[in-house]
Amino acid sequence: MLVECKGFLFDLDGTLVDSLPVVERAWIGWANKRGINPSEVLDFIHGKQAITSLRHFMPGASESEIEAEFLALEHVEANDTDGIRDLPGAVALLERLNNLSIPWAIVTSGSVPVASARRAAGHLPEPKVFVTAELVKHGKPKPDAYLLGAERLGLAPEDCIVVEDAPAGILSGLAAGCKVIAVNAPADTPKLDQVDLVLSSLEHITVEKTANGAVVRFIG
Repeated sequence: MLVECKGFLFDLDGTLVDSLPVVERAWIGWANKRGINPSEVLDFIHGKQAITSLRHFMPGASESEIEAEFLALEHVEANDTDGIRDLPGAVALLERLNNLSIPWAIVTSGSVPVASARRAAGHLPEPKVFVTAELVKHGKPKPDAYLLGAERLGLAPEDCIVVEDAPAGILSGLAAGCKVIAVNAPADTPKLDQVDLVLSSLEHITVEKTANGAVVRFIG
C-alpha cells in the first residue's frame, strides 16, 4: 500500500516516544490528591491538552484555579522523564526524512516544557516546526493544531500525512483534511476506517522521495 504526501505531521506522546509511565504517574497523583477515580482520568486524558482535561474534571472551578493546577502539573511532567524512550522505528524514520529533505513537524497537545523534555529524553531529532499547546486555541480533536502544523511547513493540509496513536489526534487529523496514518491506535477509535493506513509500529513503513514529494510504503 502506498500513501503520497509532501510533508509529515507527527504526534509526540505514544507516536514517537513512549511517555505512558510519566503520564500515568503525574495524572494518578493528581487524581488521588483531588479524590477522583484515577481510571476515569486516564481514560479521558490521552491525546488532549492538559488544560482541557483539568477543565473537564474541575467543573465550577475558576480559570485561575485551573491555571494553578495546570502549572503544578506541568512542573511535575516536565521534570519527570524516567522511563521515557523512543518508540520502535521513530528515530530512524525522522532521520530518513531529514536525509531526504522531506519536511516534517511535531504537533503535540503538550506544552513547551513538557514536550521539549520528552523529545530530548527520547533522543529524537529536533524538528524545525514544533507545534505545542500554547500555539492553538482549540486542542485536539479540533483541527487547529494540524492546520497550523501544515501552515508552518508551507503545505496544504491535504498534502500532509498526520501520524497519530490517540483517537483525539486521529480525529484532529481527519478534521484538518490531512491524510492520516494510525499507529497502535485503540481498535475502538472513531473513524479508524477512514484513515489511510493502520500500523502497529513505525517499523512497518518506509519513505521514498519522489518528484512530487514523498511516498510511504507499507513493508509489513
